[in-house]
Amino acid sequence: MSKIVPTRFNPGAAWVLHIMRGPRRLRTRHGHGRRRRTGRTTRHLGLACAIALLALGGCTQAPVTEAGPPAQPPAAAISAQAAVAAEVARLQADLMREVPQAIPPDPVSDRVWIALAKQRLAASAVVIDQAQVIVVVDRNPRVQQLRIIAAQPADGPWSVIGGSKVSTGQAGRRGYFITPTGVFPHLTDILDYRALGTFNENHIRGLGRKGMRVWDFGWQTAEKGWQPDHETGEIRLLVHATDPDYLEQRLGHPASKGCIRVPASMNRFLDFHGILDADYERAAAQDARLAEILLPDRRPTELAGRLLVVVDSSPDSAEASVRLGGRTAGR
Repeated sequence: MSKIVPTRFNPGAAWVLHIMRGPRRLRTRHGHGRRRRTGRTTRHLGLACAIALLALGGCTQAPVTEAGPPAQPPAAAISAQAAVAAEVARLQADLMREVPQAIPPDPVSDRVWIALAKQRLAASAVVIDQAQVIVVVDRNPRVQQLRIIAAQPADGPWSVIGGSKVSTGQAGRRGYFITPTGVFPHLTDILDYRALGTFNENHIRGLGRKGMRVWDFGWQTAEKGWQPDHETGEIRLLVHATDPDYLEQRLGHPASKGCIRVPASMNRFLDFHGILDADYERAAAQDARLAEILLPDRRPTELAGRLLVVVDSSPDSAEASVRLGGRTAGR
């Protein structure tokens, strides 16, 4: 036995049915029925009207809900982005105040720096899985600068906080290596140290004033800058200050034996704000050796990271394709 399902009356559909059935017989005055003569044109017109009215009838039977406004990000995501933006703004203000002659953000060159950093991270198969600051150094002899960049995962916006001049490895001088490119994590199994402030035989304080931080990134393979055949060797890759009286004024030109020299004020900024100390901060509670390295009066950023990224925007380098309007990363 069939089950009858009641349906809502649809006058539009009923009228369509009337049209599709065709014209009815017309009664004459004699009572005899006859069919109105109609051609194909009339039937085609009826079919077109039927299709149109079916569409209208469908709207009556199942109204289409208009699309609402686009979905908004969860409140937690908005709050997290706002927190990152606020911390970036704080670090930018602190950098301009604490680092004399700091290089401020610039929309044009910032895009190049960010592109260089992303390319090097991708080439090293390093994924940014949470918001953090990274230190990016361009060893291009014509640039010789660093940038502190706030990096975010997925499609989150990246921001340049600012930077300074540096000096990387010098070519053409025996015993001097070319600073290697790559991504170098700041690990807790390698202990940093602080400069003693002592003078060498040339009356130079190679690591800067007493107390300056020395970040140690371990043994790395580097090209011997005095060898024309690109022979390589091992160097201890360090980030450190330099002699404040003689060598700091020369920053902005290749001059080191392979390490990365930074101004004393930038050294202090990286140290005080814990820019590269994410792992150190977590482990210092259980490791007194690490705790002794960290400044007692420090103010670590909530975006603390662990990555040093060295790139090369020179025309003949692997990163040469990352340029904007003929400009390199520097200004």
